Amino acid sequence: MIIGTAGHIDHGKTSLVKALTGVDTDRLKEEKARGITIDLGFAYLPLEDDLILGFVDVPGHERFVHTMVAGASGIDMALLVVAADDGVMPQTLEHLAILDLLGIRRGLVALTKADLATPERLADVSAQIREATAGTVLDGADILPVSSTTGRGMDALRDRLAAEARALGERADDGRFRLAVDRVFTLPGIGVVVTGTVLSGVVRVKDQVRLSPSGLAARVRSVHAQNRPVERGRAGDRCALNLAGEGITKDAIHRGDMVVDAFLHAPTDRIDARVHLLPGEPKAIGQWFPARLHHGAVEVGARIVLLDGLPLQPGGTTHVQLVLSRPIAAAALDRFVLRDVSAQRTMGGGVFLDLRAPARQRRAAGREAVRAALGIADAQQALAALLEAPPHAWDLFAFARDRALSAARLEEIVAALSPVVFDLGAQRIAISQSRWPGFVAGVHDYLQAFHTANPDLQGVSREKLRLASQPRLPPAAFVQALQHADLDGPIVRDGAFVRLASHIMQWIPEREALWHSIEPLLGGEARFRPPRVRDIAGILARPEQGIRHLLAFAARLGLVDEVAHDHFFLRTTMHEMVLIAADIAALAPDGRFTAAQFRDRLDNGRKVAIQILEFFDRQGVTLNRGTLRRFQSRYLDLYAAAAEVTSQHGRASSPVGRPDFKSG
Repeated sequence: MIIGTAGHIDHGKTSLVKALTGVDTDRLKEEKARGITIDLGFAYLPLEDDLILGFVDVPGHERFVHTMVAGASGIDMALLVVAADDGVMPQTLEHLAILDLLGIRRGLVALTKADLATPERLADVSAQIREATAGTVLDGADILPVSSTTGRGMDALRDRLAAEARALGERADDGRFRLAVDRVFTLPGIGVVVTGTVLSGVVRVKDQVRLSPSGLAARVRSVHAQNRPVERGRAGDRCALNLAGEGITKDAIHRGDMVVDAFLHAPTDRIDARVHLLPGEPKAIGQWFPARLHHGAVEVGARIVLLDGLPLQPGGTTHVQLVLSRPIAAAALDRFVLRDVSAQRTMGGGVFLDLRAPARQRRAAGREAVRAALGIADAQQALAALLEAPPHAWDLFAFARDRALSAARLEEIVAALSPVVFDLGAQRIAISQSRWPGFVAGVHDYLQAFHTANPDLQGVSREKLRLASQPRLPPAAFVQALQHADLDGPIVRDGAFVRLASHIMQWIPEREALWHSIEPLLGGEARFRPPRVRDIAGILARPEQGIRHLLAFAARLGLVDEVAHDHFFLRTTMHEMVLIAADIAALAPDGRFTAAQFRDRLDNGRKVAIQILEFFDRQGVTLNRGTLRRFQSRYLDLYAAAAEVTSQHGRASSPVGRPDFKSG
């Protein structure tokens, strides 16, 4: 069990720890000279039954409250120290507020220097303590009078701490590994060593880990837990890790970094959170209020965005978005503390909810439900609620990563909830069983309405259907959804187009014959600069209006595309030109290309090349930025269906070259 001291300067925290353990935690020369604790100190007390009490001794001086916050993060129990001669002092109250904000649920009060006080004084200070702790995490905590000088009450305090450790038991270690770094140093013949509290999971010798937020990879060469060499450290342990790897130096690692399982490395600088403003604050805080955020051992600048738009009053609690000055490593439901920018006082604190908060539409419909779901402590209940909140689909890997869940725990949750899951490799997108039927019905209804409004079109583009469907899935997940047994069969996929299996398109004989006369004119060597409607009408001695109507119908069938007015290209040619554009972009160092490069590959003149590219812009195939364009790879197969038909049948013909279409 890790015990953290708290209390005002010179109330005897360090002396108390020394009396309990025999270890002087003031290790710095300046600490010895000034008689105060400046940095965190650590001591360990082995018990008879192989239990070890670990002590984190924190500074009491107001200038070092940020160090106190670092020490209090990750402790199992608080030992609030109040001197009998001084009583409750300003830093006593600030440390108590920090313990409250960090959610430290177990604690005792040590009434030190009891040898210097009368029984009446001890009773008076005890009353002060009762008043100060009322309504906090230490409300009703036992108060034990002690003296580090005479030894009074030390055995009783030691026995009480041992009993608390036995009652606490071992922390669950089924999460993924996280250690909050509070010290970094080098040892001769050993190398770089980091120390901190293991917040979750297990670390073993030879494990591969990451430093976050930097992303440096490292290997664990050795582990010390509670000041003893071990093969593994686990949740709740005070650990020292000897790290090795490329770029692993003392200067490359900083206090406040996290050593994590590589799966967890995903720094964030924008977090939705629940914040409580302390009642003693002098005034409310408004939008974009600046503060210093303390999480673990890291301190970072933050701006507070109030999500309900109203000023946060002293003593109030609300949802906010924290916009950080730089990324940090964190996990959902981690606690944090907010202090003012001048580091004069603790303002409040709270709990992280959404580590991937949106920069825009922060107040969009459904965001409140998402935050409420993410605030549920039980992971299974949280995911169940999340899948019922907009957008009704969630990446299981992202959920597990942000909660530091092990792979085994995630699978337990998935097995219990049985969502519909689409495995995309780097993502696993889940939809709840209750929402899936609505998704299937929505896809069917949209296609039915589309066919009713557009009876002569082959179908709707897959991307347009995806954007119209709810839940809105990522493109790769949507492709898998269309292949699900509930959709595959009633729904037919034609390349990048989708239709109902019952939808039939037909040629009439006269139009079919005319199409067979026109198609060769649009292909062959002239395919990149085909004749326009008036030219085709002249060649075939047909009325121009009739040619225009026929080609418009062929476009609806997906055989041609009208790139510019009266200028139609075969769909197979469109696919070929898309591949050419993709090839030009792939060869460009920055992925951008000019109209001139495209023209030279097609050899069809600048005007026609620009018309083709502008058509691609309208379709979303290319993005135009001035004189340069960027290719959008997700549209690569937009015209692929016709190309496949041509390769199989020689040319697209009635019935549209597809065996599941009927000719009329």
